[in-house]
Amino acid sequence: MTETTTDHDRAFPPALAEVAVTEFDYADGDGIDFEPYDAFDSAEETTDWLRSWTGNPEADGGAYRVFGQDGTGGLAALWCVRPGRAPAEQPVVFFGSEGARGVVVGNLSDFLWVLADGIGPMEAVEYDAHESRPDPALTALAERHATTPRRSAREILAAARAEFPACAQDIDALCR
Repeated sequence: MTETTTDHDRAFPPALAEVAVTEFDYADGDGIDFEPYDAFDSAEETTDWLRSWTGNPEADGGAYRVFGQDGTGGLAALWCVRPGRAPAEQPVVFFGSEGARGVVVGNLSDFLWVLADGIGPMEAVEYDAHESRPDPALTALAERHATTPRRSAREILAAARAEFPACAQDIDALCR
């Protein structure tokens, strides 16, 4: 079940603010396809986008905090599914431009470690093979902000999928 939240919890976490000024190397398809935002999309923009993505004119985007996209327009968002917890403690999900969708990681801290290991939100959801490609700048960023222990992207992604096994089905239930 998803909890709808309000604008008071739309403050951009400091870690995402630092991610926003980080350049991601796409490396001709071998890198991270991610374009971070410097603020969350507004509640209105998020609801409009979710209604369009799902084809559901009644969908409410209140449970999502969109903070970046890939080159095709797929969106990364915090999914506010843990009642009473801060945005940085919520899982990250990805909605692809061609319908891919799913959980990326269980919280923002783990997202930083996955980025440091060379995997972006689109790659985490759309591909099963996750080859480690450590990035020194993203590793330093994770070391400054992460509150979870460093683990490989493979371990973090598996843990998130185990914790939120019905994420894709929950999203599918919104579609018309």
